[in-house]
Amino acid sequence: MGKVAAKIKVMPSSPEVDLDELEDALSSALPEGVKINGVEREEVAFGLVALYPTVIVPDGAGGTEAVEETFADVENVESVAVENVGRI
Repeated sequence: MGKVAAKIKVMPSSPEVDLDELEDALSSALPEGVKINGVEREEVAFGLVALYPTVIVPDGAGGTEAVEETFADVENVESVAVENVGRI
């Protein structure tokens, strides 16, 4: 079995959200067998910064749906969207 790398855009609910705490919360919420392999930050507008964690998911996990749902349930997350997916 291989692995899948997915870059996911996570938008915080407001510019006041502590991004370091949000990163920790995302890491803590990951489903079993999934890990974060780096997080990028990108300014969007009006002080809002999006997080772009790259997650490594086992190929047998059935894609990134579980990660997306988990991230969406984290406090202070407004939206979650997959940007890129590829096999590694």
